[in-house]
Amino acid sequence: MSFSSMSKQQALCAGGEEDARGREDETMELIPGLPEEVAEKCLLHLPFLYHRLFRTVSSNWNRFLTADTPAAKPSTPPLTTVSLSLPFLFAFAFDPVSRRLQCQALDPFSRRWLLLPPVPAPRGGGGGGVAAGSFAVVALPARGEIYVIGGVEEDGGEKPVRSVAVYSAATNGWGAAAAMRTARGYMSAGEVGGRVVVAGEDGDAEVLDPDTGRWSPAAVRAGAAVARYDSAACGGRLYVTEGWAWPFERAPRGAVYEAATDSWADMARGMREGWTGSCAVSGGRMYIVAEYGEWRLKRYDCARDEWRMVGGGGVPAEVRRPHAVAGEVGEVGGGRRRIYVVGAGLDVAVGTVSSGGGCGEEEEERVEWEVVKGPAEFVGLAPCNAQVLYA
Repeated sequence: MSFSSMSKQQALCAGGEEDARGREDETMELIPGLPEEVAEKCLLHLPFLYHRLFRTVSSNWNRFLTADTPAAKPSTPPLTTVSLSLPFLFAFAFDPVSRRLQCQALDPFSRRWLLLPPVPAPRGGGGGGVAAGSFAVVALPARGEIYVIGGVEEDGGEKPVRSVAVYSAATNGWGAAAAMRTARGYMSAGEVGGRVVVAGEDGDAEVLDPDTGRWSPAAVRAGAAVARYDSAACGGRLYVTEGWAWPFERAPRGAVYEAATDSWADMARGMREGWTGSCAVSGGRMYIVAEYGEWRLKRYDCARDEWRMVGGGGVPAEVRRPHAVAGEVGEVGGGRRRIYVVGAGLDVAVGTVSSGGGCGEEEEERVEWEVVKGPAEFVGLAPCNAQVLYA
C-alpha cells in the first residue's frame, strides 16, 4: 500500500467530486513534518483491527487506510511488509453449545483478544455451518488473508461443499472466494509458493492462484488413500501424513507435494513415523507438539530424517487439549522462532525457541513457554485451527 504513489487529483477523485473542492487546500501530509516514506512506514505498523478507529484521526489517514485504487493498494502486497508488521494470532474455535464456528484474534503484545466478524456459512448449504475438523484453513501472511475451505455440512448428512470464504486483514471482513472445482471435506491444505494447495484423501488435488482467483487441477497423488491426520507447508512443499492408527499394524503413510515440479513423492520414513502431533512451521523449520506425554516440542532434522527433541519443558499443563498450533513466518530477534499453542478456553502457550549451543547438525534448541490466559467468556471454546497474520 503506497499513499504517496497517488496523485493529489487521484486522491480527490477517490473521495467523490462533491467534496473535492473542499479538499483542494487540504495538506496531503500523512504526519505533518515527516517525509511521506517515513509516515507510510509508521502507519504500516498500525494494527489492522484498530483501523476503524485510526481512520477517524484525519481524512488523510482514512484515505490511506481504505484506498482501493490500483496505485494505492497493489494486488500482491510485497513480502517486505511482513517485516514491517506485527503478528496477530487467529484462533478458530467451536462453541460447544451452539456448535457455531468462531474466529478470534489475539494481539500477543497487548494480550487483547478481539472478536472478528462471524465466519460465513457455506454457500449452497442449509446455513448451519460445517462440522468441526471437516474444513481446511490456510493463511497467506504476506497478503493478509485467511481462507476457510470446504468441509461437510453439519446439518446436511455429511454433504461436502465447494465454497471458500476469505478473510481480509485490510478490511477486517469476510468475503466469498472462488469455489473449488470439487466439493471436499477432511482435506489437507497449505500455502505453497504463494498459492493455496488442497489435497483430498483420495489423492485428487487442486491449486488456487490468489492473484487470478482461479482454481486449477494439480498432479494426482498415486497409491493408496492417505487419511488426514496432519499437514504442513514448508520450503515450497506440502507435507501430508495420516499418522499412527490403532491397532498400529502398519507404519503410517505420508506424501509430499512439490510445487516447482507439480509432483508427489513418498514422505521420508523417519518423518512419517515420527510425526506424532500437530505441526507448526516457524523460521523455515518444522516443529510438532507431541500429542502424548508432556506435550514436548520436536523439530524435524532433514539431514538425519528424524524428529529431535527441543530442550525445555513441554507445553504448560494449564493449556489443556485440544491443541491448535501455529508459527510465525520469520525469525524474531536473535534468530529465535516463535510457536503458539492454543488450548481449551483459548488459553495460549507462547513458545520462544532459541539455539542452545552447537552448530550445523549438532545444533541444540531450547524453548521457553509463556501462558496467556483466555478471557472468562471463552471457557468451553474448543480450538480447531490457528493461523498467524501480520498487520
